[in-house]
Amino acid sequence: MIGDLRFGREMVSLELPDSTVVLEMKPLAPLADPAGAVREALERPIGSPPLAELARGRKSACIVISDITRPVPNQVILPPLLETLEAAGIARAAITILIATGMHRPNLGDELAHMVGRDIMANYRFENHFCQDPESYRRIDVIDGAPIEVNRHYLDAELRILTGLIEPHFYAGFSGGRKAILPGISSFETMKFMHSYRMIDHPRVANCVLDGNPFHQNGLRICELAGVDFIVNVALNKHRQVGGVFAGHYDRAHRAGCELVERHSTAMVDEPFDLVITSGGGFPLDATFYQISKALTCAKNVLRKNGTIVVACGCQEGIGGKEFSGIMRSTGGLAEFRELYADPKNFVIDQWCAQSIFQALDHAGEVYIYSPGLAAQDVEKMGAIPVTDLQQTVKALAARATRVAFSPEGPYVVGVVRDAVCAVES
Repeated sequence: MIGDLRFGREMVSLELPDSTVVLEMKPLAPLADPAGAVREALERPIGSPPLAELARGRKSACIVISDITRPVPNQVILPPLLETLEAAGIARAAITILIATGMHRPNLGDELAHMVGRDIMANYRFENHFCQDPESYRRIDVIDGAPIEVNRHYLDAELRILTGLIEPHFYAGFSGGRKAILPGISSFETMKFMHSYRMIDHPRVANCVLDGNPFHQNGLRICELAGVDFIVNVALNKHRQVGGVFAGHYDRAHRAGCELVERHSTAMVDEPFDLVITSGGGFPLDATFYQISKALTCAKNVLRKNGTIVVACGCQEGIGGKEFSGIMRSTGGLAEFRELYADPKNFVIDQWCAQSIFQALDHAGEVYIYSPGLAAQDVEKMGAIPVTDLQQTVKALAARATRVAFSPEGPYVVGVVRDAVCAVES
């Protein structure tokens, strides 16, 4: 059989054994008029008055959008949203579009134009969140001794709106909703709590799990304290087309979207596999190895202990940021990582993704990485095996494996071994 795998901006075709189990999204029909669906969702939201009604009488608004690492169709979402706010009487100059960078770099220039369109970029005020700038946020809560600090542009707005994409997320259960605030526009000190070794090691901090997940529950708590007037979230199909729009209450509308995504983005299997061949998810998610932690986690969850993973990822920007690169180039496995970073005093930016990667490497017997953007010595240092010929590697490994899985969309599809926990609970 031939399988097409998402890789950077391309699709790569591979010959696979006919017995290969393909883990892929179930069909989700694209909406005929996505912008119209957004308008309808603003007028008939879930668990909330219409946005126009909420906006009436407010003097300012802040709209939070995802950064470049998420393929959110902002050019579909923003025009109806902005039109509604202005028609309700909020002056254009009083609307701030805040980019939820989390700990990522700012999005500027051509990158921002790609995200939102040049017309919106030129006519509205944009702010990037900077998690290490104390002047840009203030404290609203303390959890387990950790300060919870949120961006001032958001807190100072009279109308507060979150936008985003709902997809499986290996910590939050699902992205979207509350995640735009925590961690999207939170401070570095807050990140240290939300991405601590202890938090990431919690058994309920996992793909598709909401109830009992402290990452999710803390997010809801902060939404309540920070104030969220409205959300607009979308679900995408495998072709990155809008398949659903969910607007309204920050929890109820988000849960409705999660239910749809779970139905279309999870694949149930009877038992683990000997070999999992996967993708980093394609551009923009696989621009750096930092985000490949999501693909490796999804592969690990359907892999037998000491099985084999093959991951193909573009990584045109290399390993990732300075801190993440430093961890991956200096740490020799999960045991050493645990010894260094389990203590909160040693927390560094991006350690959570390194933790997930080392957990996957520890579970697997071998991990093969095909990535023109990574140096072979960096792949070897982290305990993986660099690949130069993807097809030959897959052919050789498949020949010695009894059960083979192929996950062409990488982290956008969550494989679930039957009887394992993966549910949006009520």
